Amino acid sequence: MENSVRIKIGLASCGIAAGGLDVLEKVEAFLEEHDIQAQLDHTGCIGMCYAEVLMEIEDEEFGSTMYGYLNAEDIDDILTAHFIETKPLTEHIVFSDKLGGEEKKILDYQTRIVLRNCGVIDPESIDEYISRGGYEALQKVIKDMSPVDVIDEIKESGLRGRGGAGFPTGLKWQFAYNNSADKKYIICNADEGDPGAFMDRSVLEGDPHSVLEGMLIAAYAIGSDTGFIYCRAEYPLAVKRLRIAIEKAKAKGFLGSNIMGSDFNFDLTVYEGAGAFVCGEETALMCSIEGKRGMPKLRPPYPAESGLWGKPTNINNVETLSNIAWIIRNGAKKYAEFGTEKSKGTKVFALTGKIKNGGLVEVPMGMTLRDVIYKVGGGIIDNRKFKAVQLGGPSGGCIPESLLDTPVDYDSLTKTGAIMGSGGMVVMDETTCMVDMARFFLNFTQNESCGKCTFCRVGTKRMLEILNRITQGKGEQSDIEKLENLSHKVIKGSLCGLGQTAPNPVLTTIKYFRDEYEAHINDKTCPAGVCKALIRFHIIEEKCIGCGACKRACPVNAITGEKKEAHTINQDICIKCGACMTACKFDAVIKS
Repeated sequence: MENSVRIKIGLASCGIAAGGLDVLEKVEAFLEEHDIQAQLDHTGCIGMCYAEVLMEIEDEEFGSTMYGYLNAEDIDDILTAHFIETKPLTEHIVFSDKLGGEEKKILDYQTRIVLRNCGVIDPESIDEYISRGGYEALQKVIKDMSPVDVIDEIKESGLRGRGGAGFPTGLKWQFAYNNSADKKYIICNADEGDPGAFMDRSVLEGDPHSVLEGMLIAAYAIGSDTGFIYCRAEYPLAVKRLRIAIEKAKAKGFLGSNIMGSDFNFDLTVYEGAGAFVCGEETALMCSIEGKRGMPKLRPPYPAESGLWGKPTNINNVETLSNIAWIIRNGAKKYAEFGTEKSKGTKVFALTGKIKNGGLVEVPMGMTLRDVIYKVGGGIIDNRKFKAVQLGGPSGGCIPESLLDTPVDYDSLTKTGAIMGSGGMVVMDETTCMVDMARFFLNFTQNESCGKCTFCRVGTKRMLEILNRITQGKGEQSDIEKLENLSHKVIKGSLCGLGQTAPNPVLTTIKYFRDEYEAHINDKTCPAGVCKALIRFHIIEEKCIGCGACKRACPVNAITGEKKEAHTINQDICIKCGACMTACKFDAVIKS
């Protein structure tokens, strides 16, 4: 067989966690055993994390065929059918050029600019990046554009920062360019800390050169010769692939001195952060790089005026920088065709929670939440009823079903009380308790507060105490009003974005799900059956046949009853674990 066959295994963190390395080993063994000549590569995450392990085969016979939901035991059968019997096993096919596959529509609904190379190229191969137009944008700006030309192009594109605040990127660059200091810095903020977020990690693991090229263009535009990528140390694979990309870019002459024969110089260092959520804030991040404790500073002065070591500094996040090369190559007008009037381009989201197609997606700004969740995300697991979606991570808000037709853009989401944030999207169904959800996110931000501001340090602590009391069935009539008052004081009295947005989950759940708070406080019940202190397991006498399954499953001997007679649960002993309900095959145990 001619070596026109290419096999790609998804080996981002999601693929490796699902068993991708075992699949790779099995594929290697099969090819050797059957003397099949094929180019075997690994790639990043195509976004279908729910279907990992993924394997794509490219050959003349069938074109591109994506197999999914794989484990090592599947490989011999799949490769035998594909190469030897030439009758692919369709039940394992996610989608295919010639054999169809329902799940291709998930990609068809998307517009992939940031994710254009993720799951397509080998992230450790600079040649593959170059073969898809990589570093052409850098060459264009160095040879044909002045720094002002570059800044104007980014401004015209309408690109806004994808780190959360949505500040116009070109304007941010202009502020740094206008400063005439002798030294300037570029920083890529890859300190992704939101629960359920993995956008930056996936891009760094799947297409690190797009980030490097974006940083190089930004550095050229503002006049910087030194850059840092501030990446979480908890992302070892992303850090590894970044460092490989940097070394290969240096070897090609894209980093270092006299880049592409010009007088433009730029060096880049990966700095590993220790995982403090507050270091996602620009001034805290810079303190961390300087070797200080990561704590926010009062602004002004803004980083463009006085940033890292007191020098003008431009900070953009991973997703923002990954857009840059595409914009320069294709033009600002082309980019501005996507999105809405005030929110141009696309947005990457990490879909998590009670959603069928959990993973990474990129959609044009302006698509409704309903379409993102039901068309791209495939809807709710087990076809349960949708309840809410949390946008913007612990700094965001919970949006109810009545607002599912809200367009995904900065202004529309802000009006709901949520924020775009960096792109976390946690989907919740009817089994989610919204009071407990608010408590979870506030607990996170309270733990992550650096403690500098009294309102953030103490105010969130008092709020968390109230939420804990409510979920334990000890809530008081005045607690909802207390939470609202404290929220507004924390927002007003906090120095940085962590404290200013920490109350958002509380305020939005009170706004849209006040009835659940009232049920917890007034009726001492949790409508979703989540808060353990408010749960009661009961055995329906008419349905119980006395089989004893529940009694045997109970870890604390809270169930009594004779064989073939109805059993009862001692509520004073019951620890609300639910083992009895799971064990009962006659639906005799209920939760209330």
